[in-house]
Amino acid sequence: MKKSYRVKKEAEFQEVFEKHDSVANRQFVVYQLEKPDQPHFRVGISVGKKIGNAVHRNWVKRRIRQSITELKPDLRSDVDILIIARPRADGLSMKEVKSSLVHVLQLANLLDPNYSGE
Repeated sequence: MKKSYRVKKEAEFQEVFEKHDSVANRQFVVYQLEKPDQPHFRVGISVGKKIGNAVHRNWVKRRIRQSITELKPDLRSDVDILIIARPRADGLSMKEVKSSLVHVLQLANLLDPNYSGE
């Protein structure tokens, strides 16, 4: 994913947290902040230390990033999105991660309503 699609700075994360709408399921929490003047969405990913050592955390982040890349054409473009992985996200297969992300993104109305999956 290109750098322009990422929320990286602490101040940007805090802005989304403070002015957020959030939705959650058992594996992920999604915070969103609408930015109408933005040309495309941006995503920040956070995986806490409850998920294990650095290897496990990076493994979860890679799977989230890959899922977002696959869902890119169906995501709204005018938002900043923060995805927080919960401990239950550790050990999920790629298919389970994508399915869970699709579920929580649909709850947040960030995914195209006509999205049908594969």
